[in-house]
Amino acid sequence: MAKLGVNVDHVATVRQARGVAEPDPVTAAALAELAGADSITVHLREDRRHIQDRDVEILRRTVKTRLNLEMAATDEMVGIALKILPDCVTLVPEKREELTTEGGLNVFLNRNLIKRQADLLRQGGVIVSLFVDPDLEQIKAAHRVGADYIEIHTGAYCEARTNEERRGELAKIETAIRAGHKLGLGVNAGHGLNYQNVGDVIALGGIEEFNIGHSIVGRAVLVGMEQAVRDMLALLRRG
Repeated sequence: MAKLGVNVDHVATVRQARGVAEPDPVTAAALAELAGADSITVHLREDRRHIQDRDVEILRRTVKTRLNLEMAATDEMVGIALKILPDCVTLVPEKREELTTEGGLNVFLNRNLIKRQADLLRQGGVIVSLFVDPDLEQIKAAHRVGADYIEIHTGAYCEARTNEERRGELAKIETAIRAGHKLGLGVNAGHGLNYQNVGDVIALGGIEEFNIGHSIVGRAVLVGMEQAVRDMLALLRRG
């Protein structure tokens, strides 16, 4: 059965909207783990729009499963990661004006920078994952720069408007999964996945962990974090 990583960024988004102390993403992470989540993900953005440095520091001390830190491939962020030492770092592209991460890393174009940062992280004992589109060139580049994992960006599949488009995007994801395994990479997936669309991706097989945030947090507002996580886990088990 595939694992579930729960991203609690948007709990912090609600908190930051009022500049107060609640809701607390650390508490949300603990509830997600109690419900059966296999890991917790947070994205420490350069502009600190939601998750704050203190959140990451506390999560490192309190997360009982695994902590996955998403971040840009910058010297500042690598320095923070080497201080905090999460279990895994997922390097992602980042633009200040975007609402959420809009696409995968261009590993091929930025291979020298990414290899340098990945080497530093791995020397520090941190597993390195790269967030990439289901593109063979990028997956091969991820292997060449020394990544341990890829996380396949599923956004294009989730945003597809017709059945034909969805089938085409699923085919790309399936090819990416096979390519990653052939190169000896671990394969995760995430972005835009929800309770309605995750099933077809689960059915492809070969994905170790799904990282899902917005959909789970959105449901948690209505039914609670533990129930929202259990509902997603039920889909993973059924798949």
